[in-house]
Amino acid sequence: MSATGATAPLVAGSDEPPAQIYDVALLDLDGVVYVGPDAVPGVPEALAAARTAGMRLGFVTNNAARTPEEVAAHLTELGVAAGADDVITSSQAAATVVAELLGAGARVLPVGGPGVAAALTAAALTVVDSAEDAPAAVVQGYGREVGWVQLAEAVVAVRNGARHVATNADATIPSPRGPLPGNGAMVGVVRDITGREPLITGKPDPAMHAECVRRTGARRPLVVGDRLDTDIEGARRAGAASLLVLTGITDPGILLAAGPEHRPDLLAGDAAGLLHPHPPVTADGPQWNCGGWTVRAGEGEDVLVMEGGGDGDGLDGLRALCVAHWSRHPDEGVPASVVAAGAAAEEALTRWGLASDAAGEA
Repeated sequence: MSATGATAPLVAGSDEPPAQIYDVALLDLDGVVYVGPDAVPGVPEALAAARTAGMRLGFVTNNAARTPEEVAAHLTELGVAAGADDVITSSQAAATVVAELLGAGARVLPVGGPGVAAALTAAALTVVDSAEDAPAAVVQGYGREVGWVQLAEAVVAVRNGARHVATNADATIPSPRGPLPGNGAMVGVVRDITGREPLITGKPDPAMHAECVRRTGARRPLVVGDRLDTDIEGARRAGAASLLVLTGITDPGILLAAGPEHRPDLLAGDAAGLLHPHPPVTADGPQWNCGGWTVRAGEGEDVLVMEGGGDGDGLDGLRALCVAHWSRHPDEGVPASVVAAGAAAEEALTRWGLASDAAGEA
């Protein structure tokens, strides 16, 4: 068994399937289990297999629009059995923080989907409808129906002294049509007009993962997510190992340029990566190897040359690229230029959106 959390990101891999090593998967939802209303193909079956292998599942989402009951019902419809207690939303995290700051019964203006107001009510806070009701706080979360009227009320309330609390700062959400505006974009409107920075309570703040660990009794949790700045950073801040999947926001180019706090322990195409071993990345003098791939320094600053082929899940070359690049930049995230040595490498780089016009060493 490889101790992924004790080594550099992606280096150790996992010589057993993660579902057999980690007792609980703390799964993000948007971009991991589903995109839009539909399940990521094969993921419900993969999660069922992970459960059969003994892994328990918890669901940790920055999407504040729906209640835990609604989220659990949607998951069950998609073939992922879940109850409300299995779901932690950023609305719940925000409501808990506000209740601790202001006390029970405090007046709060919700901005967002129904999940925001429901979480505030469950936390014994008083939900109000407008800035004229003198709220002590504004809690802003994602909601597809959020528009000018709600944003205007939030601006007036914050300008009048209400504490601005945001469930999360995700600038985008994944969708079948590509990334769309997320809560962070709307939070930015209120921040820019009022000039006041909001208190952010969702991921990467470790409170949400910690609550899921408490509920599940996890001893060795694995955070599974698609975003570097929430899921992966959140896992690192919570002291948990992480698995990045490429079914949501993060693509290979973003991953390659990741800073230290955003580098995952494991990488997979989707959540079925819970069911398979992950190869290590090994150093061999000036080059890095993973599966059948080799990466070495090329001519010019931050140029990498990749060659080889024949990896099992199609990502071994990317693993080697990331470790090679990160080893040269251990304390910062910077873009890299990658060139192919051979047709297999050229095809892989094109598939990952990393193809370069630079000339490398063959």
